[in-house]
Amino acid sequence: MPIVIYVPALAFSQVTGADLHVITPIVCVVCIFYTTLGGLRAVVWTDTLQTILMVLGVLTVLVLGTVSVGGVGVVFGRAAATDRLEFFNMDPDPTVRHTFWTVVVGNYFNWLASCAVNQAMVQRCLAMPTLARANLTVMILVVGIFLLVSMSCYTGLLIFATFHDCDPVSAHVINKSDQLLPFYVMELAGAVPGLPGVFMSGVFSAALSSMSTSLNSMTGVIWEDLVRPHLKRPVSEQRASQLLKLLVVVIGAACVGLVFLVERMGAALVQASKMMSGITAGTLLGVFSLGMFFPWANSKGALAGGLVSFLLVAWVSIGTQTAMARGDIRFPGKPVSLQGCSAGVFSLNKTLLTPPPTHSHTVFPLYRLSYLWYTALGTMSAIAVGLVVSFLTGPTDPSTVSRDLLAPVVHRLVPSAPADTDPPVALTEQHKKNASHLPQSDQRTADDDK
Repeated sequence: MPIVIYVPALAFSQVTGADLHVITPIVCVVCIFYTTLGGLRAVVWTDTLQTILMVLGVLTVLVLGTVSVGGVGVVFGRAAATDRLEFFNMDPDPTVRHTFWTVVVGNYFNWLASCAVNQAMVQRCLAMPTLARANLTVMILVVGIFLLVSMSCYTGLLIFATFHDCDPVSAHVINKSDQLLPFYVMELAGAVPGLPGVFMSGVFSAALSSMSTSLNSMTGVIWEDLVRPHLKRPVSEQRASQLLKLLVVVIGAACVGLVFLVERMGAALVQASKMMSGITAGTLLGVFSLGMFFPWANSKGALAGGLVSFLLVAWVSIGTQTAMARGDIRFPGKPVSLQGCSAGVFSLNKTLLTPPPTHSHTVFPLYRLSYLWYTALGTMSAIAVGLVVSFLTGPTDPSTVSRDLLAPVVHRLVPSAPADTDPPVALTEQHKKNASHLPQSDQRTADDDK
């Protein structure tokens, strides 16, 4: 969430010159306000409107930018001339940041964790009245993500095509690569009045929708799994609502403070977000997969696998960030040029080749691992440790496991039992718990589905 907050604040600061540290709390207060008052319903409806604004903002920049640079052919031609289109880099080295394998296989684990076991996604699927509606939601998500990521990649190519002969970062016009997009929009806005406003509405919409979703789902997890089970006596719905609102405010305030940490990260924002999310995403995906695909696993194995996975990826991620901040690890970049820069911008008139990567001999080998493998590393380690500990402490008898808890592909490993015809008591109770904190209009559909 702090990374999500930092992105629009950085863009707004670049566009308006306002202080980054003033914008951050304002963004958080707005998001906390409507998330606290409206709950999941407000989050979903604001997300819908914000998604429309976000897509419109991106499309506007893409269309105007493509026209100003001379067409799609120019964009791809300039990218190809500097080897920026690498679809089939088949290098198997896991330390190379972006190859066919890291993007297709490693990134697959990232998206699987995000779409399958992430609380924000699970919460929305549970809010659907039927399984068919939940499946439709996932399909819409797949199409939307495909389009948005494709547009983002094209935006990067468009920015390079515009500044192919005068890199703003190397010319010290801007401080970091994360400022390229707002800088590009301001350059483009000279001929299009109002474009910065459209762009900023899209950026803030993307950030607010992500933050409100995370706030809502995180609050639900803390309340249901960490607070409610330890209450000595039941609390009223009004009291529960007050506590939930307080949790939203506390988490939001913590995120404001953590923005200052994000500002000092050594990695670019996309890489930083993947590195941070990989710490928990791999653990979650590993524990869920352990339970769904391995009927021999037990609770001790799941707990041990989860802890080892979490600590391992956290160690690798934080160690890599530290090494990058010290300059011990640098990654190769594509050639950039300053030949088109005016003398007032930069005195040199030559092509700059970005320095080759330098891996110090003192850097631990795992710190060189591509950030796109972090979730896969966490998943595999959780499953491996979970299975070993489960067998050492006494594996679960598959015949005692309900098929409702297992993926269909492993049903043949579980002997049929008459008890499978009735839903397990634990699932029924969990369903009641999930439904208990839904809005009144949603409890009816949850009870009907149960």
